[in-house]
Amino acid sequence: MNLSASQLHRAAKLQEKIEVLQKDLAALLGASSSSSTSDGKPAKKKRTMSASARKKIAAAQRARWAKQKAAAPDKKGK
Repeated sequence: MNLSASQLHRAAKLQEKIEVLQKDLAALLGASSSSSTSDGKPAKKKRTMSASARKKIAAAQRARWAKQKAAAPDKKGK
């Protein structure tokens, strides 16, 4: 694509306007709008789990392990 000097100049001016508008928008919305990755997609928020939820999950897993261990044949008495 071949652009004339006036078209390049106009494109540069438009790019500057876009950057100014993006900065203004980021200032209005706060820091949350600027948290995006380099490809333009918003960054995923890290999910956190409460301590009580972790305890419930750990207890359920221990119960599954105990059930599996109880159901497994005893290998000592071969």
